[in-house]
Amino acid sequence: MTFSGKSAVSSPGAPAALGPYSQAVRVGDLLYCSGQIGLNPATGALVEGGIREQTARALENLAAILAEAGGSLNHVVKTTVFLQSMKDFPEMNAVYAAYLAPPGVVAPARSTVEAARLPKDALVEIEATARL
Repeated sequence: MTFSGKSAVSSPGAPAALGPYSQAVRVGDLLYCSGQIGLNPATGALVEGGIREQTARALENLAAILAEAGGSLNHVVKTTVFLQSMKDFPEMNAVYAAYLAPPGVVAPARSTVEAARLPKDALVEIEATARL
């Protein structure tokens, strides 16, 4: 059964879903974005480098999905960040701040948790909810 007010959002600028889920689901003016890891959408491989590069790519993937829905990272109201190791928090946080909390922008609410293992052994995964 499909809820008539729910629609999938998909962007070629973000990696295709790795399983039976949507890149994002829109319900009214809310967009629920699935967790993004640092996959290059053209190759399907994790970007080279470490936590900084994977965080930037995950956020670029989220930005592409938001753009497809008519929004931007400025529309994000809540994120959840999953880290393979909390030791990576300071570096992830610096990149995250540049994308989601530049000067003059209200930063979204956020939860950050350490996860035992992420898809494709990624170092970080970020999901977001936005109001468009």
